[in-house]
Amino acid sequence: MPEISRFFGIRIVFFFNDHAPPHFHAIYEGRKAVFDIRTLQMTDGTLPPRVRGFIVEWAALHQQELAAAWEDVHAGRTPAKIAPLD
Repeated sequence: MPEISRFFGIRIVFFFNDHAPPHFHAIYEGRKAVFDIRTLQMTDGTLPPRVRGFIVEWAALHQQELAAAWEDVHAGRTPAKIAPLD
């Protein structure tokens, strides 16, 4: 479970051998959610609205890097870290 970014107490991770469509996982204070990389929609889980907004803002800035990280994970490579939201 490579962690690719961390900001405002939010961990962004990928899982090796995870199912399609391309997505990433966000973990915040024990809550978990899944976000589609293509649409940036939260597809599973629950998070406070403010935290969800931070994640979508960050993902919009790094959408191409997230897509590349998804490809790396599915090729068995550890993805590169992605800069946090400032």
